[in-house]
Amino acid sequence: MLRTIRWLVGMVLCASVVVPGLAAEPCTQAAPLFAAVTANHPAEIRRLLDCGAPLEARNTAGQTPLLVATHHNHVAAARALIDAGADVNAKDQIQDSPYLYAGARGHLDILQMTLAHGADVRSLNRYQGTALIPAAERGHVEAVRLLIQAGVDVNHVNRLGWTALIEAVVLGQGGERHQQVVQALVDAGADVNLPDAQGRTPLALAQAHGYPEIARILRRAGAH
Repeated sequence: MLRTIRWLVGMVLCASVVVPGLAAEPCTQAAPLFAAVTANHPAEIRRLLDCGAPLEARNTAGQTPLLVATHHNHVAAARALIDAGADVNAKDQIQDSPYLYAGARGHLDILQMTLAHGADVRSLNRYQGTALIPAAERGHVEAVRLLIQAGVDVNHVNRLGWTALIEAVVLGQGGERHQQVVQALVDAGADVNLPDAQGRTPLALAQAHGYPEIARILRRAGAH
């Protein structure tokens, strides 16, 4: 009943209230909602949704308002959309979802919100990889730990033949952040001897890339 009353009030107000800098279009259209999301304006987002804006609208790239908010790391906008029931698993044309993108980019606040609101930790990106794999590649230590805690498979192999551990070595930089990522994966039970599609083990790859500290971490965990 309360939501119905809010919606009716919003319908009355939406024709007359325009936030400076945002498009003066009917609030039931998608464009004003996308504009409010891009501006990171949670109050306007809530007003538009109460007025009938389509929560799961799609832009030309197939992105929902929540995915756009995630791309910009607009936490306030994302929170307003998720609180309204936005689908954290809705994928765009290149198979990104708010959950997958937040994990890959290390957008921790949004990642935590997606995990708390039904993120499918088994969902895969366009490389048939989990959110954990690109998070490990980019050295997003806290995102890696959060995804491990959420139950993402640490030994999942993407279509390139790489696990999160291998990707952290092959596409990482060997520095402190990637050392912490490798340690977190090892501590979570990553198979340190699982090879890539060419038969190269994580240890062999670490040695080939000149990452002695990562090689030491792997050896201590039983790599050969």
